Amino acid sequence: MSEYVKEIDGAQLKELLAAGKTVVCDFWASWCGPCRMLAPVMDEVAKEFSDKAEFVKIDVDSNNEAAAEYGVMSIPYVVVLKDGEVKAKNLGFVPAEVMREFLKGNL
Repeated sequence: MSEYVKEIDGAQLKELLAAGKTVVCDFWASWCGPCRMLAPVMDEVAKEFSDKAEFVKIDVDSNNEAAAEYGVMSIPYVVVLKDGEVKAKNLGFVPAEVMREFLKGNL
C-alpha cells in the first residue's frame, strides 16, 4: 500500500460512505496479475487526486460480501462512489493516462 491508497474492508468502506466521502475503490486480489500492474497506477493518480477523494483497495478474496454488493465479477474493478452511489466504474488494467482521464471525468 501507499500513503495515498489504503487497504480496507467492506465495513470500513461503509463508514467512509456514511461519512459522506467520495471514494475511489479498487477491488483486487493478490493473485491477479493485472491487479498488481494497476497498483502503481492507482498510487500515482491517488497522489494527484487525493484532495477530491479517498483512495482505497478491497481484497475480493477476504471481502466477498463487499465485492458482491458492488457487482464485482472480474478484477481489477475500480469504482467511483459519490453520495453513497456508484458514479462510474472501470474494469481491467489501464495505463495512468487513461485512469487520470477516467477520474477527471468522474470526480
